Amino acid sequence: MLDGMNSGDTAWLLVSAGLVMLMTPGLALFYGGMVQGKNVLSTLMHSFFALGIVSVQFAIIGYSLSFGPSWHGVIGGLDFAWLDGVGDQAYDSTHQFPMLAHFIYQCMFAVITPALISGAFAERMKFSAYALFTLGWTTLVYDPIAHWVWQSDGWLAQLGSIDFAGGTVVHLSSGVSALICALMLGKRRGYPTVRHPPHDLTLTLIGAGLLWFGWFGFNAGSALHADGLASLAMVNTHLAAAAGALTWALTEALRARKATMLGVASGLVAGLVAITPAAGYVSPMAALGLGAAAGVICYGGVLLKARLGYDDALDAFGVHGIGGATGALATGLLARAALNNGHGGGAELLGKQAIAVAASGAWAAVVTFVLLKGIDLAVGLRVDPETEHDGLDGALHGESAYGSPGSVAHGS
Repeated sequence: MLDGMNSGDTAWLLVSAGLVMLMTPGLALFYGGMVQGKNVLSTLMHSFFALGIVSVQFAIIGYSLSFGPSWHGVIGGLDFAWLDGVGDQAYDSTHQFPMLAHFIYQCMFAVITPALISGAFAERMKFSAYALFTLGWTTLVYDPIAHWVWQSDGWLAQLGSIDFAGGTVVHLSSGVSALICALMLGKRRGYPTVRHPPHDLTLTLIGAGLLWFGWFGFNAGSALHADGLASLAMVNTHLAAAAGALTWALTEALRARKATMLGVASGLVAGLVAITPAAGYVSPMAALGLGAAAGVICYGGVLLKARLGYDDALDAFGVHGIGGATGALATGLLARAALNNGHGGGAELLGKQAIAVAASGAWAAVVTFVLLKGIDLAVGLRVDPETEHDGLDGALHGESAYGSPGSVAHGS
């Protein structure tokens, strides 16, 4: 360790990076259990492949675009491309850990964000289209929004909006893009007349547990110090998840007379999503209330797809888009100045949060639409009907999770 480095902060950031990395396999299981058995491997692939392609992108150009010296508050320069100049020097004067530690931590955020979108187009997108979309979306949507919000010279940071761990950067952006994907790809074959029930909720629940565990690194790690702020963020994260699980289950019990395990899993994720932007700015009791509200609001968000007729297969928009917006706006009301550098809630901060939500959501929607149009012209977005009927695992990957692999004749 170089002189002046804080070993405790460095260790906490590295551990947090590992926790956030675990969230992506957790997401793979969470989503994988909810699809049909013939599509489970293709769904797992969306998350695991992101660990590869986004990590490489982030090392080559993504970190520089997100955290490099700012160009008019809009995007970072290429100073850190190929990790040039990113080494064991301190990140900055107030964060005494190696810059490489910051890179690997932020890399894990970049990885999971496009993987979240895959819940919207599960069971029907070509793998080649998915790979192009993930690479393009990370570069054109995630990296700019991360710069706007988290780089000190970014225009939303300069405006005064706050996002502790990714309500707008991660959840709102991915959720809005998921809705655009669902609308542009269209519904799954037979939906909603033909049911597409989860094939293995055990996988989904294991994934939910891993997400809850990894989220401590996601939120508490965003303090960037091993201190009281990290402690506050961790407590808030846990309480919001617990409250979200309870209120989602209670809401569906009142509406449908049954509290389901899938509802508990969805509710805890909704609570985690909503507390993410607020984790270091609100009190534990406010976190409890925010998580409880998210369980109800996101449950309603999931019901929207039936009323409006779109097929967000695994509720990426209903949970992440709506939950991210809820948390970002609630931060504007609930933030307490005494907890974190004078960021107090009120009408002024709420207005800044609303601008951040509108700008991030609009950018994600427009760029996603244009990107999907281009990919559709280049390789096509959707598998053919025969492949969709037979299942994507065999046709696109030549594998089967539970039996003999299907034909590879209908590849992507």
